[in-house]
Amino acid sequence: MERTYRVVVAKPGLDGHDRGAKVIARTLRDAGFEVVYTGLHQTPEQIVQAVIQEDADALGLSLLSGAHLVLVPRIVNLLKSHGREDVLLMVGGIIPEDDIPALEKGGVARVFTPGASLDEIGTWLEATLDARDSLAN
Repeated sequence: MERTYRVVVAKPGLDGHDRGAKVIARTLRDAGFEVVYTGLHQTPEQIVQAVIQEDADALGLSLLSGAHLVLVPRIVNLLKSHGREDVLLMVGGIIPEDDIPALEKGGVARVFTPGASLDEIGTWLEATLDARDSLAN
């Protein structure tokens, strides 16, 4: 890891199950990331404010409710309107394969579905942020 990256992990919407988000947050923290977990029932506006306040490099959204095609585009638009389209956005959870291309076209860098290993997530995030930093320098 070229530097310590700051990641916000969030649970948008009414989804009340956050065990996966907590596991991801802890795994990333243990891998050397600085992680801020926003908790359950966050609005898109609250999530984007957390990204701005924490000056996050990346945002991980955990969605199990089926509202990903509504909530994710709203968050992407809010990030853009606040000049934070530089934030690397990843989504995890119950995401149908048919919806992944629309999310990626809309600004999601990577979608992790059930079965993705914790090591895969951390390794991908570190490599992607390192590559982005290398290009910027």
